[in-house]
Amino acid sequence: MKKWFNEDYEFIIIVKNDDYKKCRLGFETGDVLKCKYEVPCDFCPKTTPILYTLCEVIRCGGNFKLRGSEKPYEIEFKCPDGFVEFKLVAKKIAK
Repeated sequence: MKKWFNEDYEFIIIVKNDDYKKCRLGFETGDVLKCKYEVPCDFCPKTTPILYTLCEVIRCGGNFKLRGSEKPYEIEFKCPDGFVEFKLVAKKIAK
């Protein structure tokens, strides 16, 4: 695969709270996943649309304050089932 576009942001997904006995993927508090444009390996398919939408906010030049976050590049969100809470951090990639 040849990537032709250099991404501006890296996204860090941190599991904040979990009910791992109910999560089919077994996410546990403290688990960390990273991605740029791609979906992280082993990420929840039901939660992917939420993650993608939040990442697009940043990629399009926005921030998370209009989504209720106090910090412009950090936001917390839950999986659709409500069992796992994630923290998403967007970091600008130095060029």
